[in-house]
Amino acid sequence: MTFSEENYLKSIYTLQKDSPKGVSTNVLSQYLVTKPASATEMIKKLNDKDLVVYQPYQGVLLNKNGEEIALRVIRKHRLWETFLAQKLDFSWDEIHDVAEQLEHIQSEKLIRELDRFLGFPKHDPHGDPIPDADGNVVKMEKKRVSQLVPGDVGTCIGVNDTSSSFLQFLDQQKIKLGTVLEILSLQEFDKSMLVRIDDRELSLSQIATEHIYVRI
Repeated sequence: MTFSEENYLKSIYTLQKDSPKGVSTNVLSQYLVTKPASATEMIKKLNDKDLVVYQPYQGVLLNKNGEEIALRVIRKHRLWETFLAQKLDFSWDEIHDVAEQLEHIQSEKLIRELDRFLGFPKHDPHGDPIPDADGNVVKMEKKRVSQLVPGDVGTCIGVNDTSSSFLQFLDQQKIKLGTVLEILSLQEFDKSMLVRIDDRELSLSQIATEHIYVRI
């Protein structure tokens, strides 16, 4: 498997959760910031390798073989993110890009030992579940902050935007995994929310509340 092929499989795995009938070439190309023609060419290669199910104009989905590879790559990525954050003090906005490079290391022994060294973590620094060595993923009950109503209280367990700008915003607002947010009010006009964190009040835009996951 090439690095590019692994990246495509990982991306399809992520996108097919919201597109169970098939991930379109346009959506995939936008996600990977590439041309639709390049995405189509790669999908055909993956189809020839029996890693995806592809029908033109209907989209692409991983088959069992493709999903196994995608989960292995995701496992390595999230373990490396955990290592970088816990052991090397990398910040939220730094770990993703470095883990993107490290996730392609092929040594299974290294990954097993990394997992053991970290104490077999269940979640990465962004709150995403880490697949185990057999590809099993623990599902979490979670909601977006935007789904809450005044009076609800939730604990931050993850985010669905790992861009540097968003993670830096969270750092500035002192929001991290484990932060408790109490919803005080909702503005009907722009769907922004006033929340209480510890002893301070903070206004969060709808863009922010859409990207923060909490456990009620």
